[in-house]
Amino acid sequence: MLDDVDRKILRLLQDDPSLSNNDLADRAGSTAQSVWRRLERLRESGVLAGQVAVINWHALGYEVEVSLRITLDKTQPRAFEEFTAAARLVPEVIEIQTFLGRVDLRLSVIARSLRDYQAIYHDRIITLPHLQEIEALVTIAQIKNDESLPL
Repeated sequence: MLDDVDRKILRLLQDDPSLSNNDLADRAGSTAQSVWRRLERLRESGVLAGQVAVINWHALGYEVEVSLRITLDKTQPRAFEEFTAAARLVPEVIEIQTFLGRVDLRLSVIARSLRDYQAIYHDRIITLPHLQEIEALVTIAQIKNDESLPL
């Protein structure tokens, strides 16, 4: 599916998504037109899903990250849909993941302080529908946070 030039272009974009098409072409050893066509093909095939700005939420004053493991009341037929719809509306919830097994979902919640987290938890989290059980894990340190693929 991907040839060596495609992989090189993707590696370059992972390292520096702000590279211009001409810079990508120079570094990939190709022409700007060829790189443009390859990028279009990668977008159309869904390999390249987009480019985003990564904002350092610590720099904006968010010092606390809590991972909440959620188990839902599965006796309610629409528990999953109603819970996730409500959780999406909580601005401090920056990630929602689903799982197979005892834990149904994981929410990643950020807060400015532990006191701020307590308010978010009390006012926005425990009021979410169909909660059966919550386990909170407070992040102490982030050892690795790299979404780059080994291309």
